[in-house]
Amino acid sequence: MHLNAGDAPLFAYFAAVAAALDACGHDAALTAWSAQILTRARMGVGRDRRLPRWQQALAALPPVAVTTFDLTAGVGLDFAPFTPAARATLEQALLVLAPWRKGPFELGDLLLDAEWRADWKWARVLPHVAPLAGRRVLDVGCGNGYYAWRMAGAGAGFVLGLDPSWPALVQFLALRRYLPQPPVFVLPVASGALDARIEAFDTVFSMGVLYHRRDPVAHLRELHRALRAGGELVLETLVINDGSTHLLVPAARYCAMRNVWAVPAPAQVESWLGASGYTAVRCVDITATTIAEQRSTRWMTTHSLADFLDPHDHTRTIEGYPAPVRAIFIATAQ
Repeated sequence: MHLNAGDAPLFAYFAAVAAALDACGHDAALTAWSAQILTRARMGVGRDRRLPRWQQALAALPPVAVTTFDLTAGVGLDFAPFTPAARATLEQALLVLAPWRKGPFELGDLLLDAEWRADWKWARVLPHVAPLAGRRVLDVGCGNGYYAWRMAGAGAGFVLGLDPSWPALVQFLALRRYLPQPPVFVLPVASGALDARIEAFDTVFSMGVLYHRRDPVAHLRELHRALRAGGELVLETLVINDGSTHLLVPAARYCAMRNVWAVPAPAQVESWLGASGYTAVRCVDITATTIAEQRSTRWMTTHSLADFLDPHDHTRTIEGYPAPVRAIFIATAQ
């Protein structure tokens, strides 16, 4: 593991995560699991050659004061007055961390308009979720933490996000510099870290992960091991919504994505959930993804959904498959 002078803030952050996890309680399984995932996170420092550049961007963020913030209507804050030069420095540092996949974030008069209108998905999810007030929440595949902040805004007592992407972690840390610091954390760890029965979380979210897993049932069982008995799973995933019960297995890519292994019908997802130890399984929302919800922006300038659909028929992907439709499932851990 190669370290540089800029790594100290990362290790200080990991220490803060460790302290927060310790404060969650003295459950032996959670304590052991916490030590394991923090070790994985620390071991990853220095493995991405882009990290020093991102750390320089973090260090360049101007020390401006926050006057108000909001995590309920969105993720936003207002700054005390500061100079145009400081604003330009803030904007440039955040652009260095592009591409921004999840958002938007409203930073004073600076709109960080990410590829995904993640606030739209959250608006579809939240009405169906058991109240998060005071709950211990795990967000698997959390990206840059957009939803984790929204979970805190909904009253969660502790939120831990897991995502193997180091760019996503650095984006989270950039926003954490200015946002208030409720117990919300992100670790650069894959969901495969859920290989122990910890039964420590009241609510587990898995949004946009299932179709990336070669063994979707194994993923659902991993999530089950993280939930306490009676805890709630919130699962959001691609589905085939044509009234059939078949499973789409792409020949190579799906909507230009290489790592989509299977896209199930909603009934198939419900069957997988039942076989994985969940009860009270229900599909609460099915919504087609539009080019207004997922698109290229100044903060994510490469190709997006419009480029991956049949230009003459947006109900089909460029490979000829049904265009992306996403469903939300709620289930209870036995």
